[in-house]
Amino acid sequence: MLKINILIDNPKSWYMPYGKQLANKLRRLGNKVVLVKEEKKIQKGDIAFFLSCEKIISRSIRSRNVHNLVIHASDLPKGRGWSPMAWQILQGRNLITASLFEAADKVDSGLIYFQERIALKGNELIAEWREKEAQAIERLALAFVKAYPSVLGRPQKGKTTLFRRRIPADSKMDPKKTIAEQFDLLRIVDNERYPAFFKFRGYTYLLKIEKQK
Repeated sequence: MLKINILIDNPKSWYMPYGKQLANKLRRLGNKVVLVKEEKKIQKGDIAFFLSCEKIISRSIRSRNVHNLVIHASDLPKGRGWSPMAWQILQGRNLITASLFEAADKVDSGLIYFQERIALKGNELIAEWREKEAQAIERLALAFVKAYPSVLGRPQKGKTTLFRRRIPADSKMDPKKTIAEQFDLLRIVDNERYPAFFKFRGYTYLLKIEKQK
């Protein structure tokens, strides 16, 4: 039996329902699992997963577990930083690598254990591609736990690139461009938290997008 922590440090995170599902699956494998929302509540154990976390976890907290793992939707060391899935969709990519790696002092720089590719069709809106991202996170986490302790990491190699944190202003559209030209931006906006908008003739207009099924 492994002692496993799952930290999701934002209670309103889109990943929270998926995190609870992952915790239950890990318990069914015979592990002791705690899901926490604050890093100070992480218990001593074998593995700590930091999933959809907004803060960098300190070394003192990481010392409580043998392995401290992050799952990040980029082919590291390319695409370190924030919102990698959204940035890559905006770049027009439909094949995105998710990496499971060891947390380290420097952001997204630790040893890589497992990777897998997330395949998109190019029509998924935010809830749809997030579900695919969550499924990849679950598969990678389960793969690590099932292989433990026979896991070997490899150092990251290659050119490092960094994605900055996205802000609501990044949802701004250009009224002079077509919808087709800006469709990938519409795919990554959140209708409630950071909706698409444009400014025209002295006013700001919000745009909300839903897929008709």
